[in-house]
Amino acid sequence: MKKLLYPLLLILPVALFAQAPTETYPEDPASVVHTGVPKGELIRVKFNNSKIYPGTSRTYTIYVPAQYNPAKPACVFVDQDGVQFKSTTVFDNLINSKEMPVIIGVYITPGQVPAADEHSLDRYNRSYEYDGLGDSYAKFILNEILPDVEKHKTSDGRAIHLSTKANDRAIAGSSSGAIAAFTAAWEHPEAFSRVFSAIGTYVGLRGGDSYPAIIRKYEAKPIRIFLQDGANDKNSYGGDWFYANQMMARSLDFAGYEVNHVWGQGGHDSKHGTAIFAQAMRWLWKDYPKPAGTSPSKNQMLAEIIAPGQGWELVGKDYGFTEGIIANAKGEVFFQDIPNSKTYKIGLDGKITLVKTDAERVTGTAYGPDGKRYTSSTKTKKLSVDDGDGKTRVLDNNLNGNDLVIAQNGNMYVSEPNGNERPGKLYLVRPGQPKVVVDEGIKYPNGMAFTPDQTQLYAAESTSHWIWIFQIKKDGKLDYKQRFGRLYAPDTAENAWPDGLKCDTAGRVYVATRMGIQVLDQVGRVNAILPLPMGQPSNLCFGGPNFDIMYVTVQDKVYSRKLKTRGANTFELPIKPAKPKL
Repeated sequence: MKKLLYPLLLILPVALFAQAPTETYPEDPASVVHTGVPKGELIRVKFNNSKIYPGTSRTYTIYVPAQYNPAKPACVFVDQDGVQFKSTTVFDNLINSKEMPVIIGVYITPGQVPAADEHSLDRYNRSYEYDGLGDSYAKFILNEILPDVEKHKTSDGRAIHLSTKANDRAIAGSSSGAIAAFTAAWEHPEAFSRVFSAIGTYVGLRGGDSYPAIIRKYEAKPIRIFLQDGANDKNSYGGDWFYANQMMARSLDFAGYEVNHVWGQGGHDSKHGTAIFAQAMRWLWKDYPKPAGTSPSKNQMLAEIIAPGQGWELVGKDYGFTEGIIANAKGEVFFQDIPNSKTYKIGLDGKITLVKTDAERVTGTAYGPDGKRYTSSTKTKKLSVDDGDGKTRVLDNNLNGNDLVIAQNGNMYVSEPNGNERPGKLYLVRPGQPKVVVDEGIKYPNGMAFTPDQTQLYAAESTSHWIWIFQIKKDGKLDYKQRFGRLYAPDTAENAWPDGLKCDTAGRVYVATRMGIQVLDQVGRVNAILPLPMGQPSNLCFGGPNFDIMYVTVQDKVYSRKLKTRGANTFELPIKPAKPKL
């Protein structure tokens, strides 16, 4: 999807330049004021009542083009660090020439927390707001700034109405403002679909250096992105800006985005970005109102598991909290509404029925090789089995079990979290025998799964970013404990919170985490991430007639997605998967 506007200039090591050479750029006619072209109006606003960034004060500027008609919501351009790139002149010209739609510009400056008195220093919020990952800044724009913009009117009394469609919205910035723009679109592609990034700070300041790796693991989002940087950009304690921007371009292209870039010899300034801004706008808004498109990712794992044209579908909603999802041998799926102590079944026809109501508040469920459904409850501390005809038999009434998994030989493993204060335990429950502690020390052990050959056990440590692995001995006890997989955690949390996990027949490991379903290969490397439409997933299973539909519990909802792979069922005979690619 990549297209070069300028020939790629010879790249020389930055260290060879004692001083950045002077680089001149041709001036785009759209960056120059022309007689007869209607000029837009600028409205300056002070904003000091943010709830997302409490105590901050800032100004922002609204650009309203002369052609704006309040009868139709206008497209939106959001820029950080105030008015830059000669953008208002560019907009006057490109709107007049119909090379871009009528657009209202919103130019935001970073916030400051004013000092208590003249002897104290203000708190400067720019790096916190711009360089940080997560969606706080996006929410600030969407929930606070844009609604405030619509409270104002032009000097001739026109009300301001902004489009809420992602296809009608662009966001831009320079340096830290550029990564802020990208992060807003990355976190909320349903709100922004066009990004201009000049000398972007995708380096190790507040986690931005992780983007090139993470982008490669996700399906492409419907975002069109234009990048600019120069060979003499900053090279400091945070990283190398120029090479970081090239890594971004390569990762976006690898992942299937519409991405364009221009590299020069300039430094960490706005000269080159200003020179190519009009050209970037033409490309970002080309073919409007046609939306930004994507192409298939070059990520091999995504290609192996994602079924073309198959996305997430909402199966059910408005439950208390969904968990404990599992499939039986027919492929029928059962899940728990924990607060309401209800068990629901998703039939092969996709219809949901209530099958049981009790006071157990079941958290963990598994089907054994005997076809029976086993459950654990942290509330009642009971490990039970449904014997059929509505009869439940208690196997243990003193086991604070959260999750469980049963092997084809009948051996059962149960996780006991014990809260966040002390390490939890893993129990082994063999048929007809009392429970045995087989591991201690994992902080909040949660979901578990076997490798497809059922010779090793995975266990999630929810208060960290780790998945642990054990070898299962002939007597069912565990040995050779090791950290297996390192998961990604969002910037807004101290852990990935891995919960339920399952394997497919190829040996891939699917983990429900704060960032969605993270998929690891057989040696513990996260190759892919499947984000959910909304919310944090708690558990997952493979169901349906062919066990190729992934069902995921997400807070008060259940989602499904058809994949190109088949789940490995523990009640079936063990499967030896192919040797991993090392």
